[in-house]
Amino acid sequence: MTAFNVVRFKVKSGMEAPFLDAHRNLAAEWAGLSHANIIELGEGRYCLVAEWESLEVLAAARPLMIATLNSFRATLEDLGGGLGVTDAVSGKVVLAIK
Repeated sequence: MTAFNVVRFKVKSGMEAPFLDAHRNLAAEWAGLSHANIIELGEGRYCLVAEWESLEVLAAARPLMIATLNSFRATLEDLGGGLGVTDAVSGKVVLAIK
């Protein structure tokens, strides 16, 4: 069953290019990743939306996701509220509309 993860970031001013560059080759590096998009929300805020073959594959890729995060962690601002530099959620698809 298809799964998604969504991660919210706040990128430091002037660090947008290194942040985006760190994500350019994710499909080759993260096995089981079907599709991913990074959405610019404005004011340095971004959201990554990734589609995975299954929840199990997504879970198995977490060490690679953390390694990728560590490669660009210095480009991020703390989101506040005890979140740290990311706000991540994931789960399986329960209704596909289109």
